[in-house]
Amino acid sequence: MSVTPVAPCDSSEDASAQQLCQARVVAMVGNPNVGKTSLFNRLTNLLAKTSNFAGTTVDRRTGTADLNEGQSCTLVDLPGLYSLTASSPEEQIARAFITGESECPPEGVLVVVDATNLQRSLAVAREAIQCGRPTLVAVNMIELARKSGVDVDLEVLSQKLGCPVVGVSARSGEGLDELKTNLRQLLLPRKMIVLSADAEPAELDCGACGACPFADGHRWASTLARESTRTGYVASDEWTDRVDQFTTHRFLGPVIFVAVMVAAFASVFYVAQYPMEWLDASFGIVTETVGGWLPEGDFNSLITDGILAGIGGVVIFLPQICILFFMLAILEDSGYLSRAVVVIDRWMRRVGLPGQAFVPLLAAHACAIPAIMSTKVIENRRDRLAAIMVIPLMTCSARLPVYTMVAALLFPSSPWSAALLFASAYALGMVAAFFVAWILKRSILPGEAAPLILDLPPYRTPSLSNAIRHAYERGWGFLRDAGVVILVISIGIWVLSTYPKLPEERFAEQIQTAGLNAETLEESDLENRRALAEQEYAVIGRMGKFVQPVFAPLGFDWKTSVGVMTSFAAREVVVSTLSILYGLGPEPEDESSLHDRLMSATDAEGNRVFTPATCVSLLVFFVLAMQCLPTQAVTKKETGSWGWAIFQFGYMTVLAYVAALIAYQAISRFA
Repeated sequence: MSVTPVAPCDSSEDASAQQLCQARVVAMVGNPNVGKTSLFNRLTNLLAKTSNFAGTTVDRRTGTADLNEGQSCTLVDLPGLYSLTASSPEEQIARAFITGESECPPEGVLVVVDATNLQRSLAVAREAIQCGRPTLVAVNMIELARKSGVDVDLEVLSQKLGCPVVGVSARSGEGLDELKTNLRQLLLPRKMIVLSADAEPAELDCGACGACPFADGHRWASTLARESTRTGYVASDEWTDRVDQFTTHRFLGPVIFVAVMVAAFASVFYVAQYPMEWLDASFGIVTETVGGWLPEGDFNSLITDGILAGIGGVVIFLPQICILFFMLAILEDSGYLSRAVVVIDRWMRRVGLPGQAFVPLLAAHACAIPAIMSTKVIENRRDRLAAIMVIPLMTCSARLPVYTMVAALLFPSSPWSAALLFASAYALGMVAAFFVAWILKRSILPGEAAPLILDLPPYRTPSLSNAIRHAYERGWGFLRDAGVVILVISIGIWVLSTYPKLPEERFAEQIQTAGLNAETLEESDLENRRALAEQEYAVIGRMGKFVQPVFAPLGFDWKTSVGVMTSFAAREVVVSTLSILYGLGPEPEDESSLHDRLMSATDAEGNRVFTPATCVSLLVFFVLAMQCLPTQAVTKKETGSWGWAIFQFGYMTVLAYVAALIAYQAISRFA
């Protein structure tokens, strides 16, 4: 079997692979929700690093486990999966890693199974054993199994599997010393007993699973689960079944889901605003302090307006990213997220998306960056690509300053009308996302959404330490992978906005041409006019005038065109850009001053610039356009190709332009 890389391998990935080849490596395998990551954290004392498998976008976590008696090993936490039959990129890579087809093979395999649901998790254990590596099975959550009335006979299970079996509890630490002892034995040279693949059970015990690709494994695991439990196999307790009657109900399920999601993601909006404000203020202080240390000039501007502003623009996303992934980890660890996927699957499939795509789409209302990162829960690559392509169409918090500005221009004295405009903008983004997903699944990403094959885990008390660790890893991954690209782009925007420099004599000529006297002008007015002239003379201003004929059909003048262009780095930049271009300086004294200046702005012929048609056109364009370079960087990382990022940018720009054109022309004609 061969694995086709989906992304070029970088030097850091090569170094990581070389380090693994030189270490004593044990691969950790298991289903989702069996506590594999919790056990990994226990063994490595939370000291782990995350990287990608060479040439892929699939994450792997590695850490060193102290096995006592002066011995240690390197654990590689493979992605949670239900099978090693290579039907998804994660399964391909996991199997290739275990067998050594992709890089140096591990010396052993640690399979983690769920003591409360042996039938589900033993199937992947058989496949791992059949890969031919020395294998150890850890039966996790052994204490929960006892509480549920399940007494697992570890000796029988070991005899049937042909490998050592240890009962452990990642939560309490039970059995951890015995597990380390067996890991030391696992690394000793010995002949493995390879499990036969011919074992056939007497009957099928997984209901309607007979037609699914996992049927054979479920049949085998069902029989083995019965034989290795003294009190009989119990899939879930009565309490879980009673709760599921409500959480997965046809009508109550969606209501509960909406309530849970609103509560969870409201925290992203409201809790994150405090650390975001603190970070924004901190970077403001740092920028002001550094600016005071350095002499006035371009170097000062590069450091403060380019580098520090670029770093601040990256770091300010961290609270949203960390809080979002913390909440998702809590919901997943509790067992509810799987129920939510089941509830929403029937609605998402109508537009060609799987149920797993709904949580990322909902998360995108806070920020598209963590939402795209969270699409890892979607197993099918085509479905995942479709979700990534439409996520930026959902209204994120970065668009809100633009919505506020346009609402104030259109309805300065009608809060209810402004609120309706906000709701319409959100609805437009969602409708566009579902429409584009429907088109993609019937064109370049053909095929129905992959069927939902999901085994519901029991409800559990979530682990706060795991959730914090998950949030930290995702936040650090964002800084590590997207930060450099974002910083380079920010510096590029600064260069385009600064050079070439406006000659002093040319600025004096402009003042004279306008019939003004520089000596009689107030200093603030003179500086605002200078900032406007410098912006117009720089590359970014020339580009704005050059492309203005393209945006003219949308009702944009050259200044608005510059604002649109600069906003492709970050949407909210358009407000400060328009503030500069309309003579208020980079920071207006208050929102009303910007509103009044834009309301009274006129073109060379004396016509009002921001007419109702122009405002609606601008709003529609910002709802649909891809104006977030950090999102593009994350799209490239998650898809493994700049091609998909460019396609996303292109189709969203065309969609935004056409929709804004229709809106402007229709309102101009009939208003």
